Amino acid sequence: MKVPFIDILRYEAGFYDAVVAKAAELIRNGHFAGGPAIGQFEQAIKDRTQSAHALGCANGTDAIQLALRAAGVNKDDKVLIPDMTFWATFEAVVNVGAVPCTLDVSRETLHLTADTVKRGIETFRPKAVLLVHLYGWACPETVAIRKLCTESGVTLVEDCAQAIDTLIDGQSLIGTATVATTSFYPAKVLGASGDAGGVFFRDAKVAEACRTLINHGRISHYEHGLVGWNSRLGAYEASFMLEALKHLDARVDSRRGVCAQYRERITHPALTFIGPAANVRENGYLSVAVMQPSTRPPFIEFLKSKNIGYGSVYPGAMSDQPGATGYIGGKISDGNATWIANSVINLPCFAYMIQDEVDYVVEAVNAYK
Repeated sequence: MKVPFIDILRYEAGFYDAVVAKAAELIRNGHFAGGPAIGQFEQAIKDRTQSAHALGCANGTDAIQLALRAAGVNKDDKVLIPDMTFWATFEAVVNVGAVPCTLDVSRETLHLTADTVKRGIETFRPKAVLLVHLYGWACPETVAIRKLCTESGVTLVEDCAQAIDTLIDGQSLIGTATVATTSFYPAKVLGASGDAGGVFFRDAKVAEACRTLINHGRISHYEHGLVGWNSRLGAYEASFMLEALKHLDARVDSRRGVCAQYRERITHPALTFIGPAANVRENGYLSVAVMQPSTRPPFIEFLKSKNIGYGSVYPGAMSDQPGATGYIGGKISDGNATWIANSVINLPCFAYMIQDEVDYVVEAVNAYK
């Protein structure tokens, strides 16, 4: 058997035909850069995330930049980010003219801790903190970090690119954030057919500033109140995701079931599986285990020999990236992010994996010598 790491083409019956029909309608009506689908999607994702204000944009990286700008982060402001994240988090801070300062993460949870954020605030005096929710979970100390930022007068922006439909204490992670962003890249739990992103706000004025930034800073067609950029969500992507939203419950349930089976059934001592905190409902974006760095390379070769796909998300700390040189305003590191980057292994996980595929992965890993 061959099991891919991810397969994004396992659509529901009728999904393909429905999307093609929607695309044809857009073409017939000339809705190439605008049209009702965008507003319809923004309303639908607002309702799904229980957010006060939801805006579509061109991609998840733009979403972070837009959120930072709209929330008042300016040139030379310091922004705290976790040292374990995707590069877009780092470059978004740089691209708005701010200065990233990296904070180490916990080896146990793979996320920031409130104690480290507090230390970062006291050390760097930042304008904002970028809290990243990786792996389809919420950072276990989300509530404490939100409270700390409020009390410290620091803006908190939550990067939820991997956490659409994740719940914390029974409520939407995105909907309970003051400012949040997401990506709708095709491999995400809710994916477009190309790039797309979303920005979510509690404050109406900040949301309106973001909407202005998305569309060249326009306050009327040829009047520009801000220097923004072109980050409009495309009509086709909005239409595609409106159809995908109809199936999100089934897709999330399928992914969560795969992750749960791995954690319950894989007992090999070389792997330690990590999952969400007890008060978090994950979306099943990734299955996550850690190994000793020296044991991961031979295990990867074993997976290859069994035709089992795998991932190592993410294979490098931000402060170790060559592109970070000259941009980091400081860092707090105990070496955890670098250790995690060399230790994480991700097994196949995607919507509608069949049971035979899951069984094959479980049995193969348990038999590894």
